[in-house]
Amino acid sequence: MKFIRQFLIILAISLVGEILKYILPLPIPASIYGMAILFAGLMSGLIKLDAVRETGKFLIEIMPLMFIPAGVGLMDSWGNLHPILLPVAIITIVTNITVMGSTGLLSQWVIRRGRKLAEEKTKRKRGAYHE
Repeated sequence: MKFIRQFLIILAISLVGEILKYILPLPIPASIYGMAILFAGLMSGLIKLDAVRETGKFLIEIMPLMFIPAGVGLMDSWGNLHPILLPVAIITIVTNITVMGSTGLLSQWVIRRGRKLAEEKTKRKRGAYHE
């Protein structure tokens, strides 16, 4: 029952992302809206991590299975893809490097900011005790 509740929470957030995709005139996929909503909910405390933890882990574990249909589709459309293989490969490599680099920089920024906030919080606690 716990897994069903967690899965329904994730599905409800995904539904809100789908609704936002059709309401807002931005070229952003619904899954990105859903991830942003889930992230904001987790960071703000509106959604507790325990409310989605196990189902999230399960979905991450089965994620490789989700790529099988895409791989079969690529193999099926090899005739169409073959003439443009070089440009697609270059675009894929550049995009992957860009995403990895920007994700790494953003992760470092978030970690540094978290450490800085933790240090400030510790200093404030120490200052309160010394007064």
